[in-house]
Parts: sequence; structure tokens; C-alpha cells
Amino acid sequence: MGAKTPRPTRAELEILHVLWSAGPLSVREVQRTLHDSRPTGYTSVLKTMQIMLEKGLVERDDTRRPQVYRARYSRERTQKQFISEMLQQVYRGSLSAMVMHAAGSRKPSADDIEEIEAFLRELKREKK
Repeated sequence: MGAKTPRPTRAELEILHVLWSAGPLSVREVQRTLHDSRPTGYTSVLKTMQIMLEKGLVERDDTRRPQVYRARYSRERTQKQFISEMLQQVYRGSLSAMVMHAAGSRKPSADDIEEIEAFLRELKREKK
């Protein structure tokens, strides 16, 4: 996976979800999107995005006005890092324990089960 991706806070993850879904946006556009689900102030979003820039979670295009931010790392890379950390810290590296706990934490839909079975079949084929 290369260099370790900085770990985003909950508020930073909310902003990253907006950027992953919509692509590069200004602070105002991110604030408006977040405000649709819960009241969010412009200065709070600006400060959080400035911190995210310092941490290397986002990149800023200073050639445009207003400045536009984009996620530095993909959603998939960030998800993989979170899963990897949780696997080691919470489940002491036991993939089977983590998967069984995740699947048992809520009733999986028929589609979920079908997707998991297809994934496992593919893993088995790759092992041969």
C-alpha cells in the first residue's frame, strides 16, 4: 500500500466522503453539502480542511478562486488502512474473527451473502 495514509478523524472523514463523492470542491461547496445533513458552519469546515491540508489528507488547487480541494488518497486506500489497523489492534490479526464478528453484528441480506460467497469462491480460485 506504500506510505501510510494519515488517519482522518470522524469530522475529516465526513469531508472526505463529500470529496470522494463529488470530486474537487471549494470549502463553501463542502460546507453546503455537509449542512444538508446537519448544521455545519463555514469556519468549522474551513479550519478542518486546513488541518487536513497540513496532515496531507487533501490537496488544494491555489490557481483557482475559490480554492478547490480534493482528497489526496482514494476511498479504497483509506478503507484498507482502517481495516488493516482494526484487524491488528482489535482482532490481533485474526481475519476470520473479524469477518465473523462483522457478519454477525447485523443480519446480512441475501445480496450480501451472495457477494461474500462469490468473493470467497474467487479467493479459492486464486489460491490454486
